[in-house]
Amino acid sequence: MKLQRPRGTRDFTPAETEKRRYIENRMRGTAEHWGYEEVKTPTFEHTELFTIKSGEAIVDELYTFKDKGGRDIALRPELTAPVLRMYVNEMSVSPKPIRLYYFENCFRYERPQKGRFREFWQFGVELIGSDRAEAEAEAIALAAAMVSDIGIEADLRIGHLGVVRGLLQDLDAQVQAEAMRLMDKKDIDGLRMLLSDQPDLRERLPALLDADIDEARSITGDAQPLDELQETLSVLDHYGARYEVDFGIVRGLDYYTGMVFEMYAAGLGAQNQICGGGTYRLAQLFGGSETPSCGFGIGFDRVLEVCGIEPPHEPRVVVVYLPDVVEDAIRVASRLRDDAGVCTTIDISGRKFGQQLKHADAIGADYAVIVGAQEVSAGMVTLRDMRTGEQEMLGLEAAIARIINDSVHL
Repeated sequence: MKLQRPRGTRDFTPAETEKRRYIENRMRGTAEHWGYEEVKTPTFEHTELFTIKSGEAIVDELYTFKDKGGRDIALRPELTAPVLRMYVNEMSVSPKPIRLYYFENCFRYERPQKGRFREFWQFGVELIGSDRAEAEAEAIALAAAMVSDIGIEADLRIGHLGVVRGLLQDLDAQVQAEAMRLMDKKDIDGLRMLLSDQPDLRERLPALLDADIDEARSITGDAQPLDELQETLSVLDHYGARYEVDFGIVRGLDYYTGMVFEMYAAGLGAQNQICGGGTYRLAQLFGGSETPSCGFGIGFDRVLEVCGIEPPHEPRVVVVYLPDVVEDAIRVASRLRDDAGVCTTIDISGRKFGQQLKHADAIGADYAVIVGAQEVSAGMVTLRDMRTGEQEMLGLEAAIARIINDSVHL
């Protein structure tokens, strides 16, 4: 019986891994060009780190276990809490603001479905130590830049939790939670039914779903959160980002405090959100002082489904040789790898000359560099283009130059 991978996990072939690594590195490059530095945290943490932020109910969604010391441990379901714990433990006296990014795998115990896995990858950013509009705008603009750089056209929507929470503050906590869930689903009929004994809210809350900032002022009468949002958007406008105001961004954001944003991409069906973030204050929950922060997480697996770019093709070369010149063949392969940086393989299976060429074709090699007694005595190699079958004897340096020059057009 063949052993299968655990449910909700995936294997990645070399081609898939190449694309994932390429997109990951582009995202890293964008974050680093904006001055963000990479951090890493443990794959598992004390379970309390996540329950203190999200409540005990989240345990049902976690991979949890007791270690040999009887401690409650959880595989990380996200990275914001671990990074803020690290900040409190290791970086709280560092100069502010602190710009951090990360790329890691995370784990959630949930029913696997299209676009959702039990092991998934998240690229995220945390900007710690500033509550100014400039910080919030930078986080949003960076998210938009990262998504755009990998060829995705996404809808950016921005809201402010203070607007909805201000309207709901006098209601029972359970009713508030259900109202926010319905707001997130844009379920106007459900909202009106839920608030049937609140005639004022019954009309005002659904009206927020299509409201801009000026309309929201007349609906809520609460200027402060709207003034904060307007200031952030005014700074964001300098980045040239395109966005919509959406006061329905409210669900699953218990620890966010103000501005929130989400990004959506076409081609993903119902699960089309690829990025979410906002402002929060978590440091004090983990034993630190209250620290304003903002950040976002990008669902890397969803991004890969709609990413509009592919890794550039790198030439692949196979050194084909006869047994009596193995030393020379290895020397040629080393020159191609070390001096020219070309992906080069050499036969290690004892294949005959013709079989080596067939194998080169089977693995999709672009070139075969042939080394035989004639080539060695002439101080040359034969370069065979595996796509056309054309070949020419020439010096190794000339062969390397040909491979590198042609690779631009592959």
